[in-house]
Amino acid sequence: MAVEDTPLLSHRPRTPLPKLQFSLILLAQVSEPLTSMSIFPYVNQLVSELDITGGDEKKVGYYAGLESLFFLTETMTVLQWSRASDYVGRKPILLIGLFGTALSILSFGLSRTFWMLVLSRCLCGLLCGNMGVMKSTMADLTDRTNRAQGFALVPITWALGTNPNSTKLEVGVSKVPARRPLPLRKILRYPAVVLSVSNYVMIAFLNTSYMALFPLFATMPVEIGGLGLSPPTIGFLFSIYGVITGCVQVFLFAPLVNRFGEKRVFLGGIASCLPIYSLFPIMSGIARQYGFPPGLWALVGCSLVCCALMDIGFSAIFLYITASVPRSSRGTANGLSQTSVSLARAIAPALATSLFSFSVEYDVLGGYFVYLVFIGISALALVLAARLPKEVWDDSDD
Repeated sequence: MAVEDTPLLSHRPRTPLPKLQFSLILLAQVSEPLTSMSIFPYVNQLVSELDITGGDEKKVGYYAGLESLFFLTETMTVLQWSRASDYVGRKPILLIGLFGTALSILSFGLSRTFWMLVLSRCLCGLLCGNMGVMKSTMADLTDRTNRAQGFALVPITWALGTNPNSTKLEVGVSKVPARRPLPLRKILRYPAVVLSVSNYVMIAFLNTSYMALFPLFATMPVEIGGLGLSPPTIGFLFSIYGVITGCVQVFLFAPLVNRFGEKRVFLGGIASCLPIYSLFPIMSGIARQYGFPPGLWALVGCSLVCCALMDIGFSAIFLYITASVPRSSRGTANGLSQTSVSLARAIAPALATSLFSFSVEYDVLGGYFVYLVFIGISALALVLAARLPKEVWDDSDD
C-alpha cells in the first residue's frame, strides 16, 4: 500500500449509519474528554488555591501541567487495550474502560490534596484506554460510503466532554475479527500508517496545547500578559466553542470532504492553527493598552471559531488512519495512533503552560515567546500534512 497511490473508487449509494450502535459508541466516547479535559477551565485556579506557588501567579503554569498526567499514563496502556480488542472483541474492553473511568473520576472529585489529584489523574489515564477501541468500533460499523459522516461526529463528543448498558450491541461490534491481526512490527512498516499517525500526533499536540494555553492566558492578570477572566467566564467560552464545533462537524464536514477531498480538509484544519496562535499576542496587547473593548471579545470569538475549524482536521485524519491497515488490524492501528497521541497530549499541556510561565517570568520577547514557538510548530505541521495523498487509501479489500 504505497502512500502515493490513491485508487479511484466508483460512486456507490451511501450506507445508512446504524443509529443505535453509533449513538452508544458516541455516548461512551464523551467519557474520555470529560475526564481528561474538563478540568482545563478551572485547573489554574485550583492550583492557586492549593497554595503550591506561594502566591506567585507567574508560576501557576508550571504546576498546571497536572493536566498532562492523564495522557502520560494513558500512553502506557492504550496500545495494550486496543490490541486486546483485536483478539477478544471490542465490547469487553469498552466495558472495562468505562468502569475504570468512572472509578478514577470519582477519586479525583473527592481529592483534597495535590498528591491525591496527581494519583487520581494517573489512575484515570491507566484505566481509560478506550479511545482507540472506540474508533476501531466506529470503523467496523461504517464503510467507505458513510465513514466521513460517522467520524465527523467524533470531535463533537470532545467538545461536549470538554465542557461539562442495558442495550445490547450488535454481534458485529464485539466479535473477534475473522482474519488474524497483523503483528505490530509489520504495521509499523506501513508507510500509510506512519504518515497518518504522524499527522494525527501533530494536530492533537497543537489542539491540546491550545486547550491548556487558552484558559491559562485568559485567567492570568492583564499586567502579566493575560485577560484576567474568571473560571465561569472561561467555561462559558468553552461552551460556545462546543456549540460551534458541533455545528461545523454536523453541517460542514461531510459536504467539505465530498467537495474538496480529505487532504484539503485536513490541510484547512492544520492551517487554522496559524491564526489561533497569532491571535494570542494581539489580544494581550489590546488588553494591556485598552482594557477589554468589544473588539477584543470579537478576537476571542475568532480564536474559538478557528479552533472549531481545527477540529475538522481530526475527522479527516481518522479516515486516513482507518484506511491505512486491513480491517483485522484496526484495533492495533488505532491503539498505536492513540498511544502516540496520548504521549503528545501528555507533553503538550506541560510544555505550553511552562513556556507561558517562562515567557512572562523572564519577559522573553515581551512575554510572547511561547506563541512564536507554537506558530513555528504549526508551520511544520502544514509541511507534514502536505505529504498526505489527495484521498484516503482504498480499504475495500479488507
